[in-house]
Amino acid sequence: MENTLTEWPVAAPVPASRKRQDLLFFAAVLGGLLLFNFVAQRFFFRLDLTEEKRYTMSPATKTLLRDLKQPVTITVYLTGDFPPAFRRLEQGVRETLTEFQVYGGANLNYIFIDPSAASTPAARDAFYQSLLKKGLKPTNLGATENGKRVEKIIFPYAVVSVGGQDRNVLLLRGNQAAPADVRLNQSIEGLEYELASTVRALVPALRKRIGVVEGHGELTNVQAGDMLGSWQQQYDVFRVTLSKVKDLSALDAIVIAQPKTPYSEDEKFKLDQFITQGGRALFFVDALRVDLDSVSRNGVALATPYDLNLDDLFFKYGLRLNQNLLLDLNSGQIPLVTGMDGNKPKIEPMPWQLYPLINKFSAHPITRNLDAVYLKFTGSLDTVKATGIRKTALLTTSRYTRALPAPVPINFNDARLEPNPKLYQKGFQPVGYLLEGQFPSLFANRARPGTLQFQPEKSATAKPSKIVVLADGDFIRSEIDPKTGNPYRLGFDRLANTEFANRELVLNATDYLLDDTGLIAVRGKQITLRPLDKVKLAEERRSWQLLNLGAPLVLLGLFGAVRAWRRKRRYAGFGA
Repeated sequence: MENTLTEWPVAAPVPASRKRQDLLFFAAVLGGLLLFNFVAQRFFFRLDLTEEKRYTMSPATKTLLRDLKQPVTITVYLTGDFPPAFRRLEQGVRETLTEFQVYGGANLNYIFIDPSAASTPAARDAFYQSLLKKGLKPTNLGATENGKRVEKIIFPYAVVSVGGQDRNVLLLRGNQAAPADVRLNQSIEGLEYELASTVRALVPALRKRIGVVEGHGELTNVQAGDMLGSWQQQYDVFRVTLSKVKDLSALDAIVIAQPKTPYSEDEKFKLDQFITQGGRALFFVDALRVDLDSVSRNGVALATPYDLNLDDLFFKYGLRLNQNLLLDLNSGQIPLVTGMDGNKPKIEPMPWQLYPLINKFSAHPITRNLDAVYLKFTGSLDTVKATGIRKTALLTTSRYTRALPAPVPINFNDARLEPNPKLYQKGFQPVGYLLEGQFPSLFANRARPGTLQFQPEKSATAKPSKIVVLADGDFIRSEIDPKTGNPYRLGFDRLANTEFANRELVLNATDYLLDDTGLIAVRGKQITLRPLDKVKLAEERRSWQLLNLGAPLVLLGLFGAVRAWRRKRRYAGFGA
């Protein structure tokens, strides 16, 4: 039997030129990677491919963070085992702080702490109590996941620490009347502004000066105590009597809160010159006088027009305070004696249409994503022609509004009556306006009051300005604690045990008027909510699960089969 040997082909040696080409190619790739890494370290850039640029910081925020001169630490308590809806908010905070750290560098650090991560229930409760002492209030927020109601107690706060000072930041904001997913989205939209504005408030800087006008029966320090304290955290606040100062040029903004007696012509001239020369102003004024003491004593009182001597000034600026009172079916409540419980009066909360709850706002940064605010005895505002003035209606009443012209009878017993919806057909009535532009002087081509000093048609010192007018003098009045005599937080309603957003609106308005960096514009940031079709998701849930699980396995099997077939074909010519 004859033996045969099978000869296997011998691979040919690789030419030296091919080796050289491979080495050069490898060296070129390695050199390119090193060069790219070197350039990337020195020239920082990021690409945000989202439609609404959700990961892009505003120029004002970048400047603030780059200019930090001392360390800033942000401690976030919004973390833990959350349902998916809540993890969106936590992830949004992480992404925002990650961007902050990019621009803040070594001067900005953040940590996340899970309040419920304690080893024992006792330790967890002790930690909860420590957070409560810091003013961090837990929130029980619900959401619907896979058709089931999920609730979670969370501490939606961050604490910003700068130079030994701490400031709490509420991360869960938005309109409480909105669905949970919408409110969470509104909170994510506001994260950059809430965190950046808090950092700015704690970083030492030149403080703006606010003058609170007095001398005409305006709100006292106690009545406006919470708002004054809030302003003082960021601004220098002074009481100003117009009759005792030459002008208001030393101030950046003025506040007029519920005056009750007329302004003299000379005082009005000082207000006019301040505004036309670039000064900013907040007006909280009533068109009608309502004496609640008279109502409580006699049961009935008349709301009559004020004579503040400011109507011509507002008219010149493009605004008119209507002499009426608005009633709104969307309203607050008053305590009313409805009978006797033994020998004690029985007091129940009753709807009071003269206390409108405002939940309709413009999309302006001052009021965007704002929760409801509380008004008392407010009138409506109208605009008139004023060249060069841009007017924005910041807040309006609900669709079901009624307007009563002066004089208006006020009777608490009306709260016992069922309102007739047919009478509430006035529609949305504006009660707050923002005016911006170069304001025309009321005293142009006139002599200054009490002098022969002629005022030119246009002053050489004229500058664009901004003013906010709310037709409610009580808007910044805090309720007073009857036990201590101290003011509650602005917007807190003892009867409803609810805090409305009056304080936030005033702070936003002040920030918009005085902030030259443009940081307040970040509140206009919008992130589009793209929810899945829940009905379709429930119907096709199994199909999508099978697709997600089976498709990768099928693709992997096809890849293996094709690779085996190509390998077999490649080596089919070799063998016995």
